[in-house]
Amino acid sequence: MSSSLYRLGRLMATLRWKVVAAWLALLVIVGGLAIGLGGTFSTDIEIPGTEGQEGIDALANRFPEMGGTSGQVVFVSQDGSAVDEHQDEIDELMTQIADVEHVSVAPSPFDDLSPGTRSEDDSAVIGQFQMDFPTGSYPAESVDEITQLVENAGTESFDAHVGGQVLQSAEIPFGAGEVIGVIVALIILTIIFRSLLPAFIPIITAIVGVGVSMLALVALSAGIDIPSVTTALGAMLGLAVGIDYALFILSRHRDQLSQGDDVHESIGKSLATSGSAVIFAGMTVVIALVGLFITGIPFLTVMGVAAAATVALSVVVALTMLPAIMGILGEHLRPRRARRLIAENGGALPAPGPDAKPARSFGRTWVRLVTKVPALTILLVIIGVGALAIPIKDLELALPDLGTEPQGTDARDTYDLIADEFGPGYNGPLLVTADIINTTDPLGVVEELENDVAALDHVKEIQTATPNRGADMAVVVVIPEGGPTDQSTKDLVAELRGSAEGWEHDLAISDVTVTGATAVGIDVTDKLSDALLPFALFVVGLSLLLLALVFRSIWVPLKASVGYLFSVAAAFGVTSMVLEYGWLNGPLFVDVNGPVVSFMPIMVMGVLFGLAMDYEVFLVSRMREEFVHTGDARGAIERGFTANAPVVTAAALIMVAVFAGFVTSGWFMLQPIAVALAVGVLVDAFVVRMTFVPAVLALLGKHAWWLPGWLSRSLPTVDVEGEGLAGVLEHRRWTEEHGVHALRLDEAVAPLLGGSGSLGPLTGAVAPGTLLVVRAPDDAVRETFLAMAAGRVSPISGIVAVHDRLAPDDLGAIQGRAHWIGAGVQVARRLSEIDGHGLSRSVIVMEQIEDLAHAAAVSDDTLIERLDALLERGATVIVGSRAQGPVDAERHLLGSLRDPRRLLAL
Repeated sequence: MSSSLYRLGRLMATLRWKVVAAWLALLVIVGGLAIGLGGTFSTDIEIPGTEGQEGIDALANRFPEMGGTSGQVVFVSQDGSAVDEHQDEIDELMTQIADVEHVSVAPSPFDDLSPGTRSEDDSAVIGQFQMDFPTGSYPAESVDEITQLVENAGTESFDAHVGGQVLQSAEIPFGAGEVIGVIVALIILTIIFRSLLPAFIPIITAIVGVGVSMLALVALSAGIDIPSVTTALGAMLGLAVGIDYALFILSRHRDQLSQGDDVHESIGKSLATSGSAVIFAGMTVVIALVGLFITGIPFLTVMGVAAAATVALSVVVALTMLPAIMGILGEHLRPRRARRLIAENGGALPAPGPDAKPARSFGRTWVRLVTKVPALTILLVIIGVGALAIPIKDLELALPDLGTEPQGTDARDTYDLIADEFGPGYNGPLLVTADIINTTDPLGVVEELENDVAALDHVKEIQTATPNRGADMAVVVVIPEGGPTDQSTKDLVAELRGSAEGWEHDLAISDVTVTGATAVGIDVTDKLSDALLPFALFVVGLSLLLLALVFRSIWVPLKASVGYLFSVAAAFGVTSMVLEYGWLNGPLFVDVNGPVVSFMPIMVMGVLFGLAMDYEVFLVSRMREEFVHTGDARGAIERGFTANAPVVTAAALIMVAVFAGFVTSGWFMLQPIAVALAVGVLVDAFVVRMTFVPAVLALLGKHAWWLPGWLSRSLPTVDVEGEGLAGVLEHRRWTEEHGVHALRLDEAVAPLLGGSGSLGPLTGAVAPGTLLVVRAPDDAVRETFLAMAAGRVSPISGIVAVHDRLAPDDLGAIQGRAHWIGAGVQVARRLSEIDGHGLSRSVIVMEQIEDLAHAAAVSDDTLIERLDALLERGATVIVGSRAQGPVDAERHLLGSLRDPRRLLAL
């Protein structure tokens, strides 16, 4: 992959203006689609198949007056007098509300058939109205008209307040906090680069990526039900990872420029090295977010896929638009000191003196400190993380209700007013529905059901008990004693459902369900809680697999997974401190304490997994590289940490700044996620990756890099730090000196096919237009060599180059240029099919020379002429032979070729 990224980087730098123009054009096009389609987002969170959702669906079909979105108007007498004194004004307002489009019913709270709920002192009354659209789909015009009517209805003697589900906003309150987060990121980038110009580049590319993603979501929302929180989550992630990914690549580019590299060469190398790590980091986040589908929860799957698409687009921007911008700015990105030294030395940097010593740095001092007594460091980390995790025991989950809306909004003010004047249960009524089609006395059955429900614990009162117009369905509206997220309400839902079977038997009714927004919220929370463990196992298993591929070690993945769990535990613990205990509520603009949004844990686990693996790979891969080159385990930790710690520090601080900015948005749906991610990244980067990880590696020493031989042979090679680029550049230098060759081997070692052991090391080169006979009586040896030349086997080590393509990075390209002719295949037919402009870069591989000789014998020299033509046009033919020395078939070929010098034997 590194060689492909190297070529991509140089191409983007060459086409720099066209690439930037293409991205800006895409931004404009997607923006036009968003404006033209005009989609809206949903605030409705549902899980098909749950009892609460099935009840809502049944009401919509059989009792539409109770199944749509509900609203409330609270009338309060200002002087404490009876609200009845204002009946005329209240009746007039409810009549006006009933005339609004999409309002199905809006009875007067003084109607004898459907009286409104009164406060104990009769100074306040609740009027109900019902809309004809489902929960979560709000026509803004109708809601705005109702709100305006209520605002205009108040007089000097009484107030009117509108509330209920209709005011559950789908708008995302972006504000100054998010802007401050980006400004902090810009300051950190300026400090890292010591220049303002390069600091702006990651901000620009991140904004472009987020802009395209968010506008695309707006356009897609016209046809797809997308939760409103999706855009905020995508914007938060897109900004964070977009800035970080650009930082990784840009910092490598400037380092290389400071060492005297050519601009275009440095751009290619930056993508080949840091770009590989960016792809791996983005891939892990995408896999984790898309993996949310295993929960079986549709809205969570949509959120995960949308967020994953935003992250994927951030990767694409970093690999295309970023190198184009680096190409446009050219020498302006080279550090001033390097520019001055180059100018003073005639266009080249002076070589460092023999006595040059590495500069002292905080990173080197820190890693020496934490690895001095590694066992003590590990113990301190465990104690510290354990202390932060203790509040997890008090972390409660629930879907947010109107009580979590920002203070000062109509929805929040009305919610608080109802709780104060009438009781918290009136903000979360429960609906008990039953099928009464088989009863002969529907009113009597409804009354009995009402009495049974009213007798249960935690029931404050029965607000309504009535059959529908067809008298085949009954609804009992239950007001609980507690609020929508109180434990007593959850207990009441469980007791109602536990009593359903008995009521069905005693009252001769069926399909008793407990539904309503409160019950649906409880069902969603339970479903999410049940999905948490399977998703955690998926994420941890994925981390073990991916890191085993990258580091070819047993202990490194285990240590990384444990560290990830440490970060998750600390994130959840601190979130509980802030949202449950109320700590730091003022500085963080948190208005409400109580249960956090129920999908916070699973979403944070998915996102934090990708970010944690990012830091792990970026830090530890450099340590592994140093260990492979030197064999010094302790020194490798110090050198690898010192080299990459500054960039990881900056990346983590930027992410924390962005996430913290979203904490201050005041939106309770997003605040817990932002708090958890900010804390999780902070702990993961500085406590886990920069403290715990070096200590564990120091404690394990060389054993940290141990991998069983059988597993090493089974795992494919994954290059996430662009190690393959060194081979590409070395092969380019070799080609400049020795010329182009069709096949080049340099200390190449490959695993034997069909057995244990390996083939090699092999060194040699074959010029284009050569017929190479590979003699080997051992089938495994011969077949392994042929497969390696055709790109069918990846080398374990060394260089295998087919023209300008190197394995394993370019196995696909090598296979595309190779023509494989297996044993028993009609050689004449296959050779006749091989033609085209790319023959000079093609390799034809035949398993058995006997097949070639037999075909030549029966073709009246036609096949030999065809073979000669292919060789003259530059094609390279490699043929396998079981013999140790020349055989008749080989001698026949030697005698038949026009230029016998084309034939070589190995």
